[in-house]
Amino acid sequence: MTQTKAPEWAIEVKGLQKSYRGVQVLRGVDFTVSPGSIFALLGSNGAGKTTVMRILSTLLKADGGLASVNGFDVAARPQQVRESISLTGQFAAVDDVLSGRENLILVARLRHLRNPGKIADELLARFSLTEAAGRRTATYSGGMRRRLDIAMSLIGAPPVIFLDEPTTGLDPQARREVWQTVKDLAGHGRTVLLTTQYLHEAEQLASRIAILHEGRVIVDGTLAALKQLLPATRVEYVEKQPSLEEVFFAIIGARDTAGYGENGGDR
Repeated sequence: MTQTKAPEWAIEVKGLQKSYRGVQVLRGVDFTVSPGSIFALLGSNGAGKTTVMRILSTLLKADGGLASVNGFDVAARPQQVRESISLTGQFAAVDDVLSGRENLILVARLRHLRNPGKIADELLARFSLTEAAGRRTATYSGGMRRRLDIAMSLIGAPPVIFLDEPTTGLDPQARREVWQTVKDLAGHGRTVLLTTQYLHEAEQLASRIAILHEGRVIVDGTLAALKQLLPATRVEYVEKQPSLEEVFFAIIGARDTAGYGENGGDR
């Protein structure tokens, strides 16, 4: 994976097209991602987010258009692209029979890296999993499994990381753990392409956001720029409906004030 100079864009997509059985899923998708940034690709189910991710990771061939990752064309130089990326899907790909440390060592050995034990220990410490290192991953919480999954994907130090809906099915606490992990990745200079259905997630993480709708990117910009597309909300008086608790105490108070319940009045 030789490169004369750093590419201008970590990811570049132009006119990407893809159809399944005559149904056009991608209709000319365009976007670019700067090195060392977090880019969120938003869209509802069926918008084409995962299809884009699979094309960029060389798991699927596009019908048309161009795409490059880390300066390598995904169609012409797929091997160099694979060496440049890691991909984490919607569900953690950890082996439940193995411990967290054993999972990491296995991946390091498959990548033919030296000192797999040292690599595993460093990643366990980085992702706050050292205390659980010897436990089978079947006993891990959802957040721990996802952190381990991301740690496994970082073995070999890929510069570009694809996270396809990484917090699907996680509870709020586990989701926040993953958010911090993603922020840390960008802080270490990695480029992250994130697909998500959670709008708050994109707000928390992304330096730029693109909205994919019916196979096209219809909006692409910073969060501040996207917010400028709508006028500021005017705060107006809204009649507040009482809660059941308020009704209960109001009635009790009214009865007491009217003398109900005195001298055994509640019959």
